[in-house]
Amino acid sequence: MPCGEDWLSHPLGIVQGFFAQNGVNPDWEKKVIEYFKEKLKENNAPKWVPSLNEVPLHYLKPNSFVKFRCMIQDMFDPEFYMGVYETVNRNTKARVLHFGKYRDVAECGPQQEVDLNSPRTTTLERQTFYCVPVPGESTWVKEAYVNANQARVSPSTSYTPSRHKRSYEDDEDMDLQPNKQKDQHAGARQAGSVGGLQWCGEPKRLETEASTGQQLNFLNLSSPFDLNFPLPGEKGPACLVKVYEDWDCFKVNDVLELYGVLSVDPVLSILNNDERDASSLLDPMECTDTAEEQRVHSPPASLVPRIHVVLAQKLQHINPLLPACLNKEESKTCKFVSGFMSELSPIRAELLGFLTHALLGDSLAAEYLILHLISTVYTRRDVLPLGKFTVNLSGCPRNSTFTEHLYRIIQHLVPASFRLQMTIENMNHLKFIPHKDYTANRLVSGLLQLPNNTSLVIDETLLEQGQLDTPGVHNVTALSNLITWQKVDYDFSYHQMEFPCNINVFITSEGRSLLPADCQIHLEPQLIPPNMEEYTDSLLSAVLPSVLNKFRIYLTLLRFLDYSISDEITKAVEDDFVEMRKNDPQSITADDLHQLLIVARFLSLSAGQTTLSRERWLRAKQLESLRRTRLQQQKCVNGNEL
Repeated sequence: MPCGEDWLSHPLGIVQGFFAQNGVNPDWEKKVIEYFKEKLKENNAPKWVPSLNEVPLHYLKPNSFVKFRCMIQDMFDPEFYMGVYETVNRNTKARVLHFGKYRDVAECGPQQEVDLNSPRTTTLERQTFYCVPVPGESTWVKEAYVNANQARVSPSTSYTPSRHKRSYEDDEDMDLQPNKQKDQHAGARQAGSVGGLQWCGEPKRLETEASTGQQLNFLNLSSPFDLNFPLPGEKGPACLVKVYEDWDCFKVNDVLELYGVLSVDPVLSILNNDERDASSLLDPMECTDTAEEQRVHSPPASLVPRIHVVLAQKLQHINPLLPACLNKEESKTCKFVSGFMSELSPIRAELLGFLTHALLGDSLAAEYLILHLISTVYTRRDVLPLGKFTVNLSGCPRNSTFTEHLYRIIQHLVPASFRLQMTIENMNHLKFIPHKDYTANRLVSGLLQLPNNTSLVIDETLLEQGQLDTPGVHNVTALSNLITWQKVDYDFSYHQMEFPCNINVFITSEGRSLLPADCQIHLEPQLIPPNMEEYTDSLLSAVLPSVLNKFRIYLTLLRFLDYSISDEITKAVEDDFVEMRKNDPQSITADDLHQLLIVARFLSLSAGQTTLSRERWLRAKQLESLRRTRLQQQKCVNGNEL
């Protein structure tokens, strides 16, 4: 373990040291950031930092150094805080200067009070993000991060000692029961809020009383607090993340890895509750924050902890088997990437065989599934997203478990995914589009608030006859816009706001999908397993974990490769197009050519080739010809268009 655990267990002590050396000189802040950057480069130090994703909150020490892998679900208004403040000892009149950065509660001893009129006080600004665990994150991703983490933690003494280690699933099933009533605290302290920092006159007594009630439901909520996860069934903590530098670099739906100071001080919840009680007595015209807004923006710290960010990194991907940074410049020199690329051909062949079995022996459908899984929007031309490759797998058995088990296979391959069961009930009742709640002043999440590179599998085989109501029609429209334009229009009541995205949409259906798709491939099963669950289990158990990991690296890595077409090949493609049009003007259109170029692009990348070759172009034409022929044959059999 890195020598000197103080930076992990007492990061504010490190910050205090730099502040004491430099005083009000702002250089101390840069030195703090550089210090932690250097520490994280030592001896695999990131693995020793406890992660909120893996470690239950009651195992983490307050004000310790932690990390969190998350998505920005909402962005609150910036808040002011006391960057530097001065306290005065009531007896000796001695003055002490303190820093307010990385703190929620001002440091103030029993005989000290904050001098609100001190000329040395500085007010600064910080941004608050509401962050949730990455939606749809696959189980294998979570397990890999857990296995890699070497942090040594034990139940924090500031929490109720009778609690034993639980998973988040167990923790969230526990009811939040008050142990002490708030009126027991009423006369025990002098408290207030100045410039974004809470301060208290008798912190020791207050902390002692509050710590016994760590599981208090301080808000006395009439309904459980909604953690606002985009997808149902998600587990893990939501956090209020306080960012001090370069917050303009981050936006809603970005996936981040954060390192910072954990703040779970019970005082926060008590003070915020008192503020709500006080605000209810004020003239409504004088109180700008509604009770609902205060409830949402100041939830119990034991339920929604705070992280004061020291270092933040926007993640290109969440695949734990790959280096976090895959910049194209670095990819050429990275030993990991070059070593993997050298053995790409056999990996592709094995993956093709694996997916062929998953698709009941259909190797053509397996080829297109590979192309779909490595597809990504590489640029936008005006409003057109280039590189999207939505595949509609038609011919799937109706009301069977085929799609469910195919999705299980996809879950084992991609870092994040979600299966949307397209039933009339779901379409009419589920919330797809995030919307702004102006009463609580927050963005209420929807199913389509997903980070980039999420695999969205839409199961249309469950669709029965029925009536779509107005919300259902809006949801279908939202899905169509997502597929066609790779954007989701968030509902801000008085207007809509476009949020570009990069979501891989895969549609399974019996006939042709009701939704638009870039490519329709009709499934031709070569075998019908009597029990799909047993078939899928045996398929997954037959693959070595090391091989499965290679598949996972393959599908993530190829998204980041550069791609180009030489002038020579461009001329050959143009001549080919002219020739095909000459032979049969109806055989190929400009849209068909675009489709061919997309297939050729991902076919080349799937073989590790970053430029189009004549061989890959011919192979793309062959695949498209086989796909079209199959659709025509099916059309003739059924007598109508699929």
